[in-house]
Amino acid sequence: MVDRPDLTPSLDAILRQAADVIGQAEALLITAGAGMGVDSGLPDFRGPEGFWRAYPPYRKLGLHFQQLANPSTFSRDPNLAWGFYGHRLHLYRSTTPHRGFDVLLKWGRSKPGCFVFTSNVDGHFRAAGFPSDPLLECHGSIHHLQCTRSCCSDIWPADGTQVSIDADMRPIDPLPCCPKCGALARPNILLFGDFEWISQRSDQQEARYRHWLCEHSARRIAVIECGAGKAIPTVRHESESVAANSLIRINPREPEGPRGTISLPMGALEAIERIDALLGG
Repeated sequence: MVDRPDLTPSLDAILRQAADVIGQAEALLITAGAGMGVDSGLPDFRGPEGFWRAYPPYRKLGLHFQQLANPSTFSRDPNLAWGFYGHRLHLYRSTTPHRGFDVLLKWGRSKPGCFVFTSNVDGHFRAAGFPSDPLLECHGSIHHLQCTRSCCSDIWPADGTQVSIDADMRPIDPLPCCPKCGALARPNILLFGDFEWISQRSDQQEARYRHWLCEHSARRIAVIECGAGKAIPTVRHESESVAANSLIRINPREPEGPRGTISLPMGALEAIERIDALLGG
């Protein structure tokens, strides 16, 4: 029996291919899901066990992420809802985005056009210095609030909002309220089964994004996707809809994609740094 040579490209060869695509691109679309924040130290809610590892008190209560990230929880048990989101607000504020964000920003600044499409609500692209205009947070942002009573369509910054949490994940501070009617406020985030999300801010971002795509339709756009899984495939679908043969999918567990995808089974930070070294650092 004759041994056949292994024609599978090595990881180094795939990284070089990714670097070549980025180097030749005339514009960059950076897309990101929850895995982008793992290298910053943020938890990865991958299945019930992953969620419970990050939030042990909810294991005792038998609560899943989908039950807490739900508008009905703000109505039924506001303290439970804000215990979870108050903790996340503090976590996202106190966590420094990893160096990969800085590298992506450097690459973006070297091109005639760059846009960020993310399902993450942590605000870390803005915290890392990305400008707000070429940015679409398709699921909203924890750094903005809205009224649960929908007394108006206002969305306001959560600057100054503090919700301290005890060991049982229950708020110590008064809960955030609507400045107009005094009703309970909630994060301006698209929750599960959410018909109450005020999408005005994200809609405006999406309009700018669609305009950007039209402006750059004649250019070679490289899509760099970081940490976007299949469970909620919003980011993956967007990446695939824009990319022709220029999708770089960075994902340690689910790097596969359509024919022509450059699949990197790595974490975001490692992949970005190794590609950057090939581009000259």
